[in-house]
Amino acid sequence: MTQLAFLHTSASLVAPFKELCDKYLAGKDVDIFNLADDSLIRNTIRTGCLTPATARRVIGHVHSLEEAGAEHVMVTCSSIGPAVEMAARLVGIPVYRVDRPMAAKAVEEAGRIGVAATLPTTLDPTCELLRRVAAEKEREVTLATACCEGAFDALMAGDAGTHDKRIAAALEDLMEKCDLIVLAQASMARVADQLPVAARKVPVLASPPLAMEFLARRL
Repeated sequence: MTQLAFLHTSASLVAPFKELCDKYLAGKDVDIFNLADDSLIRNTIRTGCLTPATARRVIGHVHSLEEAGAEHVMVTCSSIGPAVEMAARLVGIPVYRVDRPMAAKAVEEAGRIGVAATLPTTLDPTCELLRRVAAEKEREVTLATACCEGAFDALMAGDAGTHDKRIAAALEDLMEKCDLIVLAQASMARVADQLPVAARKVPVLASPPLAMEFLARRL
């Protein structure tokens, strides 16, 4: 049985990823366990960037998951993506960024890409990843960005309605400027699903299902 571990920066992501595992990994001999540490994202938000101290802790968590028996690790937070890549070079098991499959699909399918986020600390790493993946694939892309001010704070305060409305408004605006939109945070995926069909002028990609499709192929 393959041991698959998830590293989350919010315990609220455990249940959604369990549902995705049930959908995409059905019939596969996979055992799943989780580690959630919300201080990683809290510290990143407070300092405005991924600090060396937080990166070291991400690497430490990945190492601990390896010691616990994980044979594959998926990290579900885009804000700490650069630390995930560092960790992948320092352990003996595959370690995946949740947003890498989404970035690869985006640059393959569009030249004008919109990037929506609720935090600047997630927006910048996602844009950097898109540019790097585009360079690797020798594709030219232009990025339009939208940071949904106040949406994250509303979600943390339990006001999911305000969170969703602000993201939906940002998506509608971005759709006028690009050929495809990527959502920088896993927590934004449900908003795209709720948009009326008539409002979906361009495709909207969310990282969780694409990451799970990637895992299904790897496992």
